[in-house]
Amino acid sequence: MLSRWSREQAWALALGLVANGSLVFAGPCDIYSAGGTPCVAAHGTTRALYNSYSGPLYQVKRGSDGATTNIAPLSAGGVANAAAQDKFCAGTTCVITVIYDQSGRGNHLTQAPPGAFKGPDTNGFDNLASAIGAPVTLNGQKAYGVFISPGTGYRNNNAKGTAVGDQPEGMYAVLDGTHYNGGCCFDYGNAEVSSTDTGNGHMEAIYFGDNTVWGSGSGNGPWVMADLENGLFSGRNVKQNTADPSINYRFLSSIVKGAPNQWAIRGGNAASGALSTFYSGPRPNASGYNPMSKEGSIILGIGGDNSVGAQGTFYEGVMTSGYPSDATENSVQANIVAAKYAVAPLSTGPSLSVGASVSLRATTSCCTTRYIAHSGSTINTQLVSSSSSTALKQQATWKVRSGLANSGCYSFESVDTPGSFIRHYNFALVLNASDGSKQFNEDATFCTQSGLNGQGDALRSWGYPTRFFRHYNNVLYIASNGGVHEFDATSSFNDDISWVVGAGFA
Repeated sequence: MLSRWSREQAWALALGLVANGSLVFAGPCDIYSAGGTPCVAAHGTTRALYNSYSGPLYQVKRGSDGATTNIAPLSAGGVANAAAQDKFCAGTTCVITVIYDQSGRGNHLTQAPPGAFKGPDTNGFDNLASAIGAPVTLNGQKAYGVFISPGTGYRNNNAKGTAVGDQPEGMYAVLDGTHYNGGCCFDYGNAEVSSTDTGNGHMEAIYFGDNTVWGSGSGNGPWVMADLENGLFSGRNVKQNTADPSINYRFLSSIVKGAPNQWAIRGGNAASGALSTFYSGPRPNASGYNPMSKEGSIILGIGGDNSVGAQGTFYEGVMTSGYPSDATENSVQANIVAAKYAVAPLSTGPSLSVGASVSLRATTSCCTTRYIAHSGSTINTQLVSSSSSTALKQQATWKVRSGLANSGCYSFESVDTPGSFIRHYNFALVLNASDGSKQFNEDATFCTQSGLNGQGDALRSWGYPTRFFRHYNNVLYIASNGGVHEFDATSSFNDDISWVVGAGFA
């Protein structure tokens, strides 16, 4: 068993399996299988999780015609073919519709249905994630993760082979440790099959965020905790385990595992180093959690009752049959580190120059003399020219700043109202003075890509990457292609979200 191996042998397993005297590449699920705890679900949009897997990783759907395509690894056991996605989605928007299970059990994740809470979809389903919201590289090759905005979620209520009742299981997920909030609940793991809260102990999922309603770790968060239903737990104590640290690695390895009256939380930097154990011991000292009553559904980005207030980014993760040894997980961690996750550019359009004063001109045929401006706090388009008043020229000029929430994107400060920025609020764009809060910074950060009609730039919300600056009846919104609001209409969408960047008027 792996628990008897030396550290050197564990690292060797992380990088390859010895077969007939030769070394062949191993994926995380090959490692779990060798440790006697095989994967029963394996999800990854960035890479294959078995050395021999060459099937689809995920499916995307484009906004122009509703067509779908599957994205597979470049080669068996390899990184996703991001170029195939980019080609398929060129000139339009794309969302992730299916995250395929690589274990062969068919435990695919699809758009989460309504439960105790309804999603924003007109039928109560959750939103689907943008296909381009979380670009990364693995060993220098481009791939995309799953960027979960509030209201987005995936689920499988008919999973096969996952733990039920008090059966043992393990799970890991590679996440973005800088993308989180206090909403309920950014989870990956085992949940109720009814999408409703059926009682204490009916879930066992990895949670990541800084929610303190139930439990917490040390410091101000975020923390890796376990969502066991009606409680986020960091250890045996219901409220707090000070050994569970605040942790915000850009790439985060997170682990939760459970067995009869035994469970653990582990975590570490997915880009370097080893795992740490934040808790290992008996089940929480509250009723309903020993024995557990797990139901075996699989969730991503939401709570067991379809709570949809959370945000986070998922790259890969698995669920196992049986309680993995620490040595097995240490080898999986080494494999993850060897994948060399690294950041990739969020803005891919013509570059903006931080500190420059710019104007943003509409490209829709009706409105090519209209520019983004503000009237008080309202962001709209107005007719602006060299003969316009000084006040209007200032209202239509924006100072480009490094993104307040992410330096890979941009924020736009008003020239005539210094300290005030364009932000979204209830999906409308408004001009507000910065309060320095995390929420404000996220709402005021936008990434660029080439205009979808072939002109200028499209400006995409960092926090809601399916949504772009759009003028609709001359008022500005962050709009999605075919969403639930009137301003999400598909007609002229590509034109309405494409803007020519020019010199500022003032």
